[in-house]
Amino acid sequence: MENLKFKNGDTMPAIGLGTWKSAPGDVYNAVLTAIRSGYRHIDCAAIYGNEAEVGEALKKAFSDGLVKREELWVTSKLWNSKHREEQVIPALEQTLKDLQLEYVNLYLMHWPVALKEEVGIGFPEGPDQLLSLEEIPLAETWIGLEKTQQKGMAKHIGVSNFSIKKLEDLIQHGTSRPEMNQVEMHPYLQQNELVAFCKEEGIHITAYSPLGSGDRPARSKAADAPVLMEDESIHRIAQKHDCSPAQVLISWAVRRNTAVIPKSVNPERIQQNIDAAQVMLDEEDMKTIAGLDKHYRFINGAIWTMEGSVYNQSNLWDE
Repeated sequence: MENLKFKNGDTMPAIGLGTWKSAPGDVYNAVLTAIRSGYRHIDCAAIYGNEAEVGEALKKAFSDGLVKREELWVTSKLWNSKHREEQVIPALEQTLKDLQLEYVNLYLMHWPVALKEEVGIGFPEGPDQLLSLEEIPLAETWIGLEKTQQKGMAKHIGVSNFSIKKLEDLIQHGTSRPEMNQVEMHPYLQQNELVAFCKEEGIHITAYSPLGSGDRPARSKAADAPVLMEDESIHRIAQKHDCSPAQVLISWAVRRNTAVIPKSVNPERIQQNIDAAQVMLDEEDMKTIAGLDKHYRFINGAIWTMEGSVYNQSNLWDE
């Protein structure tokens, strides 16, 4: 299994189990199945609404001797309604309670978007529940994350859904720089400039929705959205390597030296996803896939850019 190495020597397995959209009742078995299948990287978030169940699965895995805590990499994320500096530590305390852990290996700012505390761990019902980045600057939130690391609650800290400009601003104002940027990334959204910037700055990347997020919420589906898993080029490469299209997509992410967190609750697919580490794409494959970029976001953040919002597609993704 490929690993991403951090400056202090810690290593994160490149392929992890994503838990977004995994329903209560499913995620417990998915986490245990993944650990039995060799996964040592579990990706979580408060907004997923299932961290308590993930915690029960982790407790079971530890007590049964399936894995030791120090062998497992667990990521979680700070929700947007907890962006004030003094809210960050209590938010992580709740996540640690739910996960039944003393620390997470990586804690991320989930979005460069601030919500009023009244929203809770949920989504805004109207533009009046959104706060601008002038009201709660990302640098303030970052100070809160730095404190979680100083207290040993998070071994590493980073961000998610950040543009180059937002990363530059955070690097300029923070006393430490993000160690990870988790973003949507797949052959239809290759983000080459962001990848190059993060490599230059020593920031790792985790690719979410690597399979094209076919089960994303209906509100996020455009009628004319392309279907990544049906791409003819991906299917041809899969036939060439006697593997599935999903394994090609996961292998592509690993080959780019990024982490990747495919989500599944199906035992066979969970196994197939980690087995993608054995699929060796060649230069011809990578060149073919490089030509598929459509700069297309399946998760475009439209929930934040509703009419009347302080956010729009430009200041969310480009600024």
